[in-house]
Amino acid sequence: MNRQDLKTIIYAEKAKVENNKYKHKIGVCCGAGCISSGSEEVLKKLQEEVTTRGLDHDVEIIPTGCMGPCNQGPLMKYLPDHTIYQKVDCSNIAAIVQSQIIDKKPIEHLLLFADTREKPFRDAREDPFFKSQLKIVLRNCGQLNPERIEDFLVHDGYQALDKTLCEMSPEDVIAEIKHSRLRGRGGAGYPTGLKWETVYKYVNDQKYVICNGDEGDPGAFMDRSVLEGNPHRVLEGMAIAGYAIGATKGYAYIRGEYPLAIKRFETAIKQARKMGLLGTDILGSNFSFDVEVRIGAGAFVCGEETALIASIEGKRGTPRPRPPFPAEFGLWGKPTLINNVETFASISPIIINGGEWYSEIGTPKSAGTKVFALAGKINYSGLIEVPMGTSLREIVFDIGGGMQGGGEFKAAQTGGPSGGCIPAGHLDVKMDYEALTNLGSIMGSGGLIIMDQTSDMVDVARFFMEFCMDESCGKCLPCRVGTKMMCDLLQKICDNRATQIDLDRLEELAIYVKETSLCGLGGSAPNPLLSTLRHFRNEYQNRLIRHEQKDQIEVPSNIQV
Repeated sequence: MNRQDLKTIIYAEKAKVENNKYKHKIGVCCGAGCISSGSEEVLKKLQEEVTTRGLDHDVEIIPTGCMGPCNQGPLMKYLPDHTIYQKVDCSNIAAIVQSQIIDKKPIEHLLLFADTREKPFRDAREDPFFKSQLKIVLRNCGQLNPERIEDFLVHDGYQALDKTLCEMSPEDVIAEIKHSRLRGRGGAGYPTGLKWETVYKYVNDQKYVICNGDEGDPGAFMDRSVLEGNPHRVLEGMAIAGYAIGATKGYAYIRGEYPLAIKRFETAIKQARKMGLLGTDILGSNFSFDVEVRIGAGAFVCGEETALIASIEGKRGTPRPRPPFPAEFGLWGKPTLINNVETFASISPIIINGGEWYSEIGTPKSAGTKVFALAGKINYSGLIEVPMGTSLREIVFDIGGGMQGGGEFKAAQTGGPSGGCIPAGHLDVKMDYEALTNLGSIMGSGGLIIMDQTSDMVDVARFFMEFCMDESCGKCLPCRVGTKMMCDLLQKICDNRATQIDLDRLEELAIYVKETSLCGLGGSAPNPLLSTLRHFRNEYQNRLIRHEQKDQIEVPSNIQV
């Protein structure tokens, strides 16, 4: 396929939409969260109801990716009004079809957040949950059928790749990404354009692009939802990266616990190959690029880039010392670019709209938007996307609707097992890389767990330490032994058996593990402990035995003391 062929296909697909015979369009969320609540049965029942009523020629029904408010699923969206129904089940399908499609009047008590809002919004975009968001990565999730490349093309799909191959040099692409100030969304926040430029400078007969989809943080589901809801966006970003750095081969490493994400991404690859958007001489250029999926086996440590590389190579997934970094010595010893799912999903909008446009969103040092998996003791949990620099208070009380049961906010845990806890005194913190680091936490990949006064911070630290201990690959002693010792000391404190000496030893050990571990798993494992000690030390002190007691030795009666 050449450039003109692509334009012809896109024009034809857009013409189909403009001349669409359907008067109504309904999307049913078929992301993993809603599927677990029964959305596939809802989709089937909706199709049957529409057919039975003879409306199948007027109503288009599509499965979509995640719509956002995951704890309200199954979700159903009526377009173009953007009316969302929550907690839909097969028993109320007939009523929704009758009222929404035939009577042209939504059912108020079934609308999104109707059980908690005084007056729910007929246009969900006006609801505070959505109104404060800015969707770039998630823009089309919940709007299109993720298993049809034609749906993606209608939403400007592969236009960025077309522009890249036909109008830009690799240097131009890298310059645009650098100008955007996009930072890697996998957790470290390294400047994306600088990473691309580093790999580009290595002259080699083979380079690789790797998409890190090994999302393992408890409570995190950002990457999974993007892969399920808009896989072509990630694939397009990988192809643009391949062109920019001079790579011809890409690998998407997706954890095995994400079967739906794997299925949809593999479908996207097949569709792109068939349409000539992957393979040899893409769009009539001399650029060739192809992608394969590699399935992870559930090891948390494989989120670390050198361990991930080892896993793709068929070895045990353990990290190696750096330098050399993967940009120089990566997959099979070749220069390799590794970015995560959200980073690649941000590339196409930057190419289409320009780096300047993207750089003006967010804060001076943290540009763009960030996707968070909002969870915990909060009224409205789910997937959200906000500009960098949005305050934690706005996320919790505007988007999240405040605390469950009128509870009192106590802390927010960011960054997963490697992150830290932000106390109520810092509710107005701006959610960007620098501000979170200053509080002893990290952005991480985007996990955001909200806690109320019922949460015991010592137990929270023990939970995450136990997770890191279990997930340690065991290669380096500080992580292998240190996390076990820290976990034991935390358990001792939780059991009210510890003294001040134990707490001092725990704090000292945390610093050693943080500074001497081989990779990011061990290096960041003490973060939850250190941040809770910093902000909630009194909870540790209240668990300690006030005076160290000597062991009582029972003396036999026939021995004189």
